[in-house]
This record gives sequence, C-alpha cells and structure tokens, in this order.
Amino acid sequence: MLLKKICIGLFSIAIITGCADNPKADENANIFPVTEVVKMDTTTFTDYVTEIHAVQNVEIRARVSGYLEKNWVDEGAQVSKGQLLFTINSQEYQQELAKAKAQYKSALADLKAAELELKNVTQLANNKIVSVTELELAKNRLEAQKAKMEEALAHQTHASVRLLHTEIRAPFDGIINRIPNKMGSLIEEGTLLTLISSSDEVYAYFDVSEREYLNFAKRMRNADNASRNVSLILADGQKHEYEGIIETMEGAIDAATGTIAFRARFKNSGKLIKHGASGKVRVYYKHKQVLVIPQKVTFEIQDKMYVYVLDDKNRISSRNIEIAQRMPHLYIIQSGLKEGEKILYEGIQLVKEGQEIKPEYISLPKIIQSFNKKG
Repeated sequence: MLLKKICIGLFSIAIITGCADNPKADENANIFPVTEVVKMDTTTFTDYVTEIHAVQNVEIRARVSGYLEKNWVDEGAQVSKGQLLFTINSQEYQQELAKAKAQYKSALADLKAAELELKNVTQLANNKIVSVTELELAKNRLEAQKAKMEEALAHQTHASVRLLHTEIRAPFDGIINRIPNKMGSLIEEGTLLTLISSSDEVYAYFDVSEREYLNFAKRMRNADNASRNVSLILADGQKHEYEGIIETMEGAIDAATGTIAFRARFKNSGKLIKHGASGKVRVYYKHKQVLVIPQKVTFEIQDKMYVYVLDDKNRISSRNIEIAQRMPHLYIIQSGLKEGEKILYEGIQLVKEGQEIKPEYISLPKIIQSFNKKG
C-alpha cells in the first residue's frame, strides 16, 4: 500500500514538472481572436406582410334576368377582351325589341301624318280659310307626335341594349375565376356570374409604421428614386423574379393602428402570382459609412448589449453599446464604439474583466467573407 502511494506521488510530480517545462500551453491559452470596428456602406432590408391583388380584378354580373342558357368558358380559362362568356335566354328580349320597333314605326308614321296636316293647315290659314287657332293646334299635335316618336325610339334603344346584355363578354384579357351558376340556373339582374382577373401585373399592399413612413418620405424628398425599388418574397419563401416599385400610398394614417398603407407594382408575365396571394414585400435601406461589428462579439447583461474592448495594453473591458440595425451576422452600431477600436471576436466566455490577452487580429472583411461562404 505504501509503495502504491509513493508511485502516485512521483507520477503527480512528474506531470506538474512537465507542465512547468511547457510554457507554450499557457501562452496559447491566452491568445484570443480580435477584430476591428470599421465603417462601411451597406444595405439592410425590412419585410412587410402583403396582400396581393391583380391590377384588374372585376366582378362580372348579369345586367338582365333570365335562364342561363350557356357557359362558354370554364373556370381558370384565359380569355380575350370581347370574348363571349355567358348567354342568358334572349327570347323575351327579342320580343320586347320587336314590339319596340313596331311602336317606333307607328310613332314615325303618326309624325309624318302630323307634318302633312300642319302643311295643309298652314296653307288654309294663309288663305284665311281656317283660324289661327287651328294652325296652333296643328303645330301642337306635331310636337306631341315628335315626343311620342322620341319616346318610341328610346324604348327601342333600351330594348336593344337589354337584348345585347343577354350576351356577357370579357371586358379585358384575363383569367376566369369560379363560376357559381351552371347552365339552366335562373339568373336575377345583378347576380354574380364570375370574376375576371388580369394578372400580367399585380399590386402588393403593405402597412408601415408612421416612423418608417417619415423615413421613406425623407428619402424620396432627397430624390433617391432607387429607394422605391422593392422585392417580393412569395409564400414559399422564394424571391419573385421581377423587382417591383413603390407607386403610391394612402392619404391618411390609420388612427387605430398607427400605420399607413403603401402600394407596390410587380410584373407577373409568367402569371405565377394569383389574385389574393400572400407574401412579403422587402424594402431596402442604404446606409453610408456606418459602424459595423459581427453579432457574435456581443453579449447581454440585463437586457443591455455589451462587447469586450481592448485598450493599448491589450487589456479587455466590457462596454455597453446601442444597436441601430440588425443584419445577417452583423450589427450596425448606434453608439458606444468608435472606428478602429479593437474588440474581442471569440472567447467571450473564457475571459474576465481587466484580463490582459494576446490578440490574434482577424479583419472584418475576412469575417464577412466567411459568413458569405457559409450562406
């Protein structure tokens, strides 16, 4: 037993002596990567939930009542302007038009008779055969017949229009939506027959806060037209192939939400995006010569953000900072740091306040490049 204790003691002494003879282990343990606070031009973005609408999306409703005689198109069909979509039974309206035409012919004949009568009465009045009163009565009868003729013509035109409305045609090139009524359905005037959307271009509506609106308005006042350019992130997370542009905004801020609605327009030549789709509008913000640091150099204490800063003797001290903007892997600094200051990049959990370290410098561009390679 005694021999065993002696062996253990000798082995421990040998280990301690070996460590003392290897100062490189302590030196390597005190080496930490550091980087530098730099200024650079960069771009950030903010995503806003959006509602997508076709530039043209209208309801097709019946203008007359009757039985739906035929559907000429199917749901989802691509149609051209003027193409026949639906037919409502027109027999009633054909009869109405024929009657109106007959009334017009009758009124026209009565008008011609009144004109002849006035001509004869005028001759008789000139020859003092009839009184002036008879002449005035003839003139009044002519005016009355003119009014009846105009009324008959209006009735004929109205009947012609109603007959025309039994054929419902596409108002523009577009895609047919759901068709709720099938052939044989009794259609009332004003019944919704379908919707038609023209989706070569789409509108994306999104709400921004009053503060963000003011920032955007200031950029536009400075003639920064590029700030109108936005992207569309589709529901599957993929970016739409076409960039869009912010065209307009609402005229008032919503008192209930404190937001104002913007509208952006996007090309949709492949007709991939449908009316009513969802997604996100990505608005870009350009920043010139702002302080940037990696996110991983920071740590939190009681909801405040800190970094370890090196002094001229390579001693570290914690410093509170304010973050202006978050970027992928990076922060834009509002306050707390200056350009050129050295900050601890890795090993935050292994150091303590006031500790002197041996810095191993890594440039921020090299760090950013490594982030890009990782994706």
